[in-house]
Formats: sequence, structure tokens, C-alpha cells
Amino acid sequence: IYDGIWVGEDSPIPNTRGIRNDVIEALKAIAIPNLRWPGGCYADDYHWRDGVGPRDQRPPTINLHWGQVIDTNAFGTHEFLDLCELIGAEPYIAGNVGSGTPEEMRDWIEYMTFDGESELAKLRRANGRDRPWRIRYFGVGNENWGCGGRMRPEYYADLFRRYAVYCRDLSGNRLTRVACGPGGFNQEWTRVLMDRAAEQMQAYSVHYYSVWPDWGNKTSATGFGEEQWIAMLVESLKMRRAIEETREVMDEADPSKRIGMYVDEWGAWYDVEAGTPDWGLYQQNSIRDALIAGLTFHIFHEHNDRVRMANIAQTVNVLQAMILTEGEKMLLTPTYHLFEMYKVHHDATRLPITLSPPLYSMGDKQLPAVSVSASRDDEGVVHLSMINVHARRSASLSCDLLECQATNVSGRILAGDTVDAHNTFEDPNRVSTRRFDDAALNGSSLKVKLPPRSVVVLRLE
Repeated sequence: IYDGIWVGEDSPIPNTRGIRNDVIEALKAIAIPNLRWPGGCYADDYHWRDGVGPRDQRPPTINLHWGQVIDTNAFGTHEFLDLCELIGAEPYIAGNVGSGTPEEMRDWIEYMTFDGESELAKLRRANGRDRPWRIRYFGVGNENWGCGGRMRPEYYADLFRRYAVYCRDLSGNRLTRVACGPGGFNQEWTRVLMDRAAEQMQAYSVHYYSVWPDWGNKTSATGFGEEQWIAMLVESLKMRRAIEETREVMDEADPSKRIGMYVDEWGAWYDVEAGTPDWGLYQQNSIRDALIAGLTFHIFHEHNDRVRMANIAQTVNVLQAMILTEGEKMLLTPTYHLFEMYKVHHDATRLPITLSPPLYSMGDKQLPAVSVSASRDDEGVVHLSMINVHARRSASLSCDLLECQATNVSGRILAGDTVDAHNTFEDPNRVSTRRFDDAALNGSSLKVKLPPRSVVVLRLE
């Protein structure tokens, strides 16, 4: 956040009320539906009162989990909700269960959403916000099996029931109360939560990160070869297992699918860049990460009757980020460009796909060489997103369009000239989108040739 999003109102970097203008414009362009904060391990050590009121009077606090660095709290509730309004995103607040109290959580919700004459509403007005915000999504804790308190599922389930009582709908605001779900594969956690607390929740979170070969020996974000390329792509497909194992238990407890599954942390996790602190989690972003994001989106599309939200872990300068900054400079990552291409699927209807792709193999690793997803928007336009994960070979596709009477096809492509192609401040446009002309329509038949290491999004109308 600091320097990546927030630079302060006195910064020479152009800003709106302290928030970088270049970042605002970039995030507006990808039409983010919702943005989660404070999120991560920080959420269960964040006390909201530290981040409201005059900034020069806010107490500096320790970021306990990430380097024990000092947070000035210059970026707090008002600043985050201002950012959401500036980029047109709905806020998703992650509340503090690990070190907070039900009273603290209750008061934060009242401060943000109550339109009456309570002391907390008056305090909000004194701090510069007259009308309340509308907060639709509220997470009751984060990763409480780990950095959010190392709780057993039975204990967290009882805490969730207790805290959820005080997460009230005020002044017409209606909360979606999100319970903390598993990190990766843990059906027992989900069974306990569904058994003990399903009635109180409207949504249930799942976290899954792509890491290889393991957490203690992560591969690098750049400078890798084909072995690391395919290994991380295979790892990303385990998102399907994380969703399906959680879904299996949720479907037993909630067959009507009242409770949404929110995959509210996901993405690729590598070693940090040389010369940066371990706790900063700053990493580069390559064409491989764009393909990982696309494959992950396709998995979400497959399960969209249960998966109602998905939030990539970070936005700027951390993990699989959309944006990297360095002082006044800013660049858009390949993952950003993938998000921009895929926004055509927003609020569209998923169309069924039958695909029989060849396998891409290397050593003991293999995965389908091609992944495809499709949707139809409100104007009847069909969009096909197509990924060729092969590091060296192109892929030729022939499709019969049973759900589409198209007479025209156009498209864009995102591709890398090497497996670790990425953007730098010296060469910020090495990996970016361009027009794609290798698709042809012949009646109801579509033929496409996908280059290696590429994502193509076609528009059929």
C-alpha cells in the first residue's frame, strides 16, 4: 500500500487525496468488482481505531507478521473506502477475530454503516464522512487456522457464531458474513464449520496458493527453465482439487447452494526478488503468471454455481501483483493484462465447452496443453478465452459452435517470447496485448492457431 497505492497528499507523484493517480486509472481500467482489505495475516492484528482521525495523530503500530515494520496507519478505513469509490469497486472488509473482540468488530461496522446519531456515527462525520458507506462483504477473521490465531475448527466455529451475532445490518446495509475456510486441502475444517456454523454464514472462504516445490524452497519468479515452467502450471491446477473437496462438503450441508464459496486469496508465490526483504514478498511477474491466472479463471468458471467471488492475493508490489511501482514509475504486469482481457466475462453467462486437448508433458509433469472457457454477454456476443500452455509448440483448434450463430471473429493475444518474459521499468511493454488474426470462421466451424505460451480472447458476433 505505502508508495504502491498511498503516497500522501503532499507527494510530488500525482495523486487524488493521497492515492496514486496512475494506479487509480489502471485499476479502473480492469473494472475490479470488489477489493479486499486489510486481508491476509495483517487482518487479525489490525485495530481499526488506529487508522481513523487526523493522520498526524494516528499511532504508529507494528506490523507483527510482516517484518515487524512500523505502520504509520496513514492508510486506514476512510482511505481504503475512498480508493474503492475512486475505482468503482465494492469494499470487502476483513475483520479481526484473532486479536480483536466482538465489540471492536461491532463498533467498526457501526462506524462505517450507521446513518443515525450514535457516537460512532458522529465520530465518522467528525472524521470527514457524513453519509455511511455500504459494506456488502465482511470477513469474520482470516486464516484463523494459521496466522489468525492457530485455532482448531471447533474453536473457530464457536467464535464465528459469537462474532457473527454482532455483525449487524444497520441503516439498510446488508452484510454478507464470510466465514474462514481452509487453506488448500482440509475437508475436516469445512465439515466442522458446516456442521456448527453454516446457519450464521452467507459465504465461506477458501485460500490456495501455487507454490513449487514446497514452501521452504520456492522457485524464482524469473530466470527459470521449462522444468519450472510446467511445474508451476501443474501446481496451479490443484485449485480444482481445493474447490472440489470444499464443495463436496458444502453440497452435503447446503444442497440449495445458499452459501457462496469465496476463493479470496490465490495466486503464484515465489522467492522474493534479490535485494528485497523476505517479509516484503515483492516478486516479478511473467507470462507464466498470466497463464496461471487464466487457467485459474477457467477453473472458477467451471464451478461458478458455487464459486461466487475470487480475489487474487495482492494488487501492487506483492506476490502475483497487477502493478509494480518504483518511485514515480509504474508498470503493468502480464497478470494485469490477463485480467483486462478477461473482463469480457464479467456478468456474462458461461457457455458449456467440450474439449479434448493433447497433453503437454515433461518428466513426471503433465497437463492439458490447451484450456478454453466461453461466455455470452447481455448483447449476445460470445467470448472465447483460450490458453496454450506449451512452452515450445503451437496448438491448432477446430471448434463446432453449437450455441453461437457468429459471422465475424476478432481477437487479442497475450504471449511471451520466452518462458519468463516479463515487463521491467526499462522495458514496460515487453509483454502486452496485441491484435490476433489467426482465427477463421467457416459457417459454424471455428479454426484457431495458438502460439506457444499464449492467451487468446476471441469475440464472436
